Amino acid sequence: MTDSGTLPPDTPVGLGGRSPMADPSAAAPAGVAMSGPGVLLATKLHVLRPPPGFVPRRRLVEALGEGLARGRVLVSAPAGFGKTALLADWARGAGRPVAWLGLDGDDSDPARFWRYAVAALDRARPGLAGRVGQLLPRSFEGLVTALINELAADPGPDEVLLVLDDYHLIDSAPVHESVAFLLENLPPGLRVVISGRADPPLPLARLRARGQLAELRAADLRFTTDEAAGLLREAIGAELPGAAVAALVTRTEGWAAGLQLAGLSLRGHADPAGFAAAFGGSHRFVLDYLADEVLDGQSGEVRAFLLETSVLERLSGELCDAVTGRAGSQALLQDIERAGLFLVPLDEVRGWWRYHHLFADLLRARLQAEQPGRVKALHRAAATWCEEHDLADDAVRHALAAGDAAWDARLVERHADSLLGRSEGATLRGWLSALPEESVRDRPRLCLAQALAAARGFQVEALEALLDDTERAFAACGDEPYEDPAARPTSVLANVPAGIAFLRAVLMKLRGKAALAAGYNQQALAHLGEDERLMRSFVRWNQAGVHWLDGRLGPAERGLAEVLAELRAAGEAGRRLGGEPTQVFPAGEGGAAFFAGFLAMRVCYELGQVQRAQGNLDAALATYRQALEGAGESSQPPYLGLAHVGLAQILYERNELTAALDHATQGVTLSRQLDYPPPQATGLAIVARIRHAQGDPAGALQAMGEAGRTGLSPQVIPLLNPVPSQRVGLLLAQGDVHAAAQWTTAAGLSPDDEPDYPREPAYLMLARVLLAQDDPGPALTLLERLLGAAASQGRAGSVIEIQALRALALAARGDHASALGALTEALTLARRPGYVRVFADEGAPMRALLGQLSAARPGQQHAAPRTEPGYLAALLRACGQADAVPPPMRSAAAPPGMAAPPGMAEPLTGRELEVLRLIAAGRSNQRIARELFVSLDTVKKHVTHLLGKLGAANRTEAAARARQLGLIP
Repeated sequence: MTDSGTLPPDTPVGLGGRSPMADPSAAAPAGVAMSGPGVLLATKLHVLRPPPGFVPRRRLVEALGEGLARGRVLVSAPAGFGKTALLADWARGAGRPVAWLGLDGDDSDPARFWRYAVAALDRARPGLAGRVGQLLPRSFEGLVTALINELAADPGPDEVLLVLDDYHLIDSAPVHESVAFLLENLPPGLRVVISGRADPPLPLARLRARGQLAELRAADLRFTTDEAAGLLREAIGAELPGAAVAALVTRTEGWAAGLQLAGLSLRGHADPAGFAAAFGGSHRFVLDYLADEVLDGQSGEVRAFLLETSVLERLSGELCDAVTGRAGSQALLQDIERAGLFLVPLDEVRGWWRYHHLFADLLRARLQAEQPGRVKALHRAAATWCEEHDLADDAVRHALAAGDAAWDARLVERHADSLLGRSEGATLRGWLSALPEESVRDRPRLCLAQALAAARGFQVEALEALLDDTERAFAACGDEPYEDPAARPTSVLANVPAGIAFLRAVLMKLRGKAALAAGYNQQALAHLGEDERLMRSFVRWNQAGVHWLDGRLGPAERGLAEVLAELRAAGEAGRRLGGEPTQVFPAGEGGAAFFAGFLAMRVCYELGQVQRAQGNLDAALATYRQALEGAGESSQPPYLGLAHVGLAQILYERNELTAALDHATQGVTLSRQLDYPPPQATGLAIVARIRHAQGDPAGALQAMGEAGRTGLSPQVIPLLNPVPSQRVGLLLAQGDVHAAAQWTTAAGLSPDDEPDYPREPAYLMLARVLLAQDDPGPALTLLERLLGAAASQGRAGSVIEIQALRALALAARGDHASALGALTEALTLARRPGYVRVFADEGAPMRALLGQLSAARPGQQHAAPRTEPGYLAALLRACGQADAVPPPMRSAAAPPGMAAPPGMAEPLTGRELEVLRLIAAGRSNQRIARELFVSLDTVKKHVTHLLGKLGAANRTEAAARARQLGLIP
């Protein structure tokens, strides 16, 4: 630059001149394009190089190094304090692997945030992304747990430094929650640095109190007089008088941006001291004053270029050419960078840049003030180029800023399929909410995308309204050609009539109207072509679910098993080809693999539910365990929450409460990451029942209340939404008959109704309410109707529960002989599958009946074959659990009903016994975590408890002690 602050006169601006870097093929390695999502992701992972004139700040580098001992460092200060430059300089000289992620507003989508974070960590720990890849594109606690376990198991020779720069741009609660989880459970092989303009909503106070957080703030980042002298010397190439430096430091309050702007302005002033005294006041005033000095000192072409390209979040030579309408942008960008005009390179080859955020804000304000009519045209040019180069986020943002809602809606529609496939629902919702309502309502595929999201969340009320909008839009617009006809076989949006019919079938299924659902499924199939494989799988799965609702469990099981086998075969075929299951599922940055796994798991979960309804607990258990085993050894995608919840249901029924609680907790934790509330709600309801069984009524009500707040619509039938009816069961168990009766009245339930299978759980609760009100006659009449329907359809699970309640009703009416006969029939069906809680949860009346049956002489028992005494004894123990252990002892460490062997003061829990057996078999903690599907930290806690209870110093001693006590063979 010249003394006046302009670029050198020989700079080829606007004359068609291009430096070698202006040629994408020269700027990028062979085979690497200079545009597209992959290249822009690489720019986010690039550790920035110090800008021209950067002055190393040793005291801050030392402070950062010392702060790492605490594991977590927060750098928080307003814009322009040099946070990014400081961290980049430190990271490059830190002597450890660095995972750098420069964030922007688009990264608030949780799926995208963690996909990028894993990509950054993979650069520091090659192979990490492959080991946790099944978790992508979803993430959250499940992914963080896998990352923690991986880094804890193999911390490597050097700690990894994860830098999350510009974190203030993240406004997603799920992202904050998962980052907080990482910070709270930081593995020994990882250190985390977070920088931003404000304190993030993370548990800073707790970390600070534990001494686990180091902080650098604005007061620390302010330039000292010596540092400012060095910066200004670099800027103007000469020493400034000490008084002038001190004056500038005072005027700028040591603000890095202000000092840098002052240095640029000083290049054109012969009287530095006079210049230093010429301005003062707030940061805003200093910025405005100095910016005018710097901008007005540029040539007209450079100033115009700076203003016009300020609309861009990221800049490349080609993109700037397209926006400004002039050639030579690549060379100009390089010259602007050398001139120190706040241009930051985002890669090593100078292919992409960005303006310093503060300078960009200033340039945009100037552009809006000076050329307001030019802004939309610049955004339009940017959107056109980004659309041509497959940069969807930027294209959508610029089209919206250009004020072209129709164009923006078309762009959103084009990319909605891929967003759904990558599970980036937050991004899609953000795009749609930014559009005018009429732009969405006028495009049937955008309406259909919203309806699909509502169906996934079981949002019955919203789904019906959105389907009405879709039908109106389709009637008005017709079937416009799909943007990408080649993707039609794997699209969920291409065939609008089929999509509407399918979602109508889903809606009817959620409302329990099996016949109407079946009709809509047939309509959907009629609209589908033979090659539309994805939607055909959806419809066949939905029809199998309709069979289930209709009580036709055999066809339901066969249909679900066939769809599941097809989905797994498609996934395996994709893996054999070295990629994703692209033959059936939508592609896109990990989207196909996740989508395939999620869809298969939903089918698998329903298959287990059908098997449970058949009374075949062993088959359901095998279904869920196979799903967990097939997920791989080192990862737990969030959709595995469904399998954990399914396992918890079965283990709870078999009275394996500790293991059931473990799986229910894991299921809820993983399911929180899905826009799919059913497993989360069901898992919390199981937690509530376990807590009640373990003598924690307050905890039970708390968990059940949380289950009711998951967003699962109360309009969903009880068979698919068990929470309302199970809440009534909990109220009854805790003696609140009045509240339970209020629910049955509000639900419009009557013992004179003809109940169908989808609403059976609610009517069974009505029978219990009637019994609690000492009105067994109507209850018995209702139960007889339910029993006839269940028995005729071979629904053994229902028959067991209904017969158990019939026994209670008959006993309440005084017919003890018939009561014992009904109970014996239930026990005969229930013994082999291992049902326990279906009897134990009925409390004292059931305990009395079981006691009578156990005390009766063989000739007096009322069924053949005779009920096995051992099974009866186990049921009686389960029924007495509430009285077996005093309340203060009820905890996860001492489950009710479990006695300690001689020589031990405290018994082992069921899960501790599992861990003990695996320790004795020589398994490592990491291997145990994989086999039990728990986190490494959980295993370590179990091992610690085991050593304490057994009085052992190490694992070998624990195994020997356990053998002496007869705990293991």
